[in-house]
Amino acid sequence: MPAIETMTIGEKLEISRRAFGRLEAGDSGGYSRIMRTAPMPSYLAKIMKERMGADFLIQGGWNLSEADAEFGPDWLSE
Repeated sequence: MPAIETMTIGEKLEISRRAFGRLEAGDSGGYSRIMRTAPMPSYLAKIMKERMGADFLIQGGWNLSEADAEFGPDWLSE
């Protein structure tokens, strides 16, 4: 299995900073698009899968790299 690269806390904070800049400018769509590029924490991805379904996560374009690393690449279809 290929290694999944992880994002540093600094990189995650930079994404948040850019996203909140869009929100402050009144661009909630831009905020949402930028935030989806940051990896969703694996615990949150698991809860979202249970409550919203795998299709919600897949179609939403979320970055699920941390959940893939923790649960394996097939976790959404299990």
